[in-house]
Amino acid sequence: MIRIVLPHHLRTLIEVDREVVLDVDGQLTIGSILDQVEAMYPVLRGTIRDPLTQKRRPFIRFFACEEDFSNAPLDAVIPDPVARGDEPLHVVGAMAGG
Repeated sequence: MIRIVLPHHLRTLIEVDREVVLDVDGQLTIGSILDQVEAMYPVLRGTIRDPLTQKRRPFIRFFACEEDFSNAPLDAVIPDPVARGDEPLHVVGAMAGG
């Protein structure tokens, strides 16, 4: 079981509360988790990562176990506490402006 905390606007879009819980088969990577989220919630395709390049959107960040995975490759393996469901993967919408 993987727990994912999405930004408020994406939670509103898919009509869920704080966390999304899902099962991911195979190796747990940032990419495999995002694949599963997009499969469960097709409306999120293109909101977290570019649909053509699969790279994360510029103002989206990924955090796991207080570590920034935003620039990690999509095949980066997530930490064990996230894989066990003890800690969530945070998808954060960065803010810009002054």
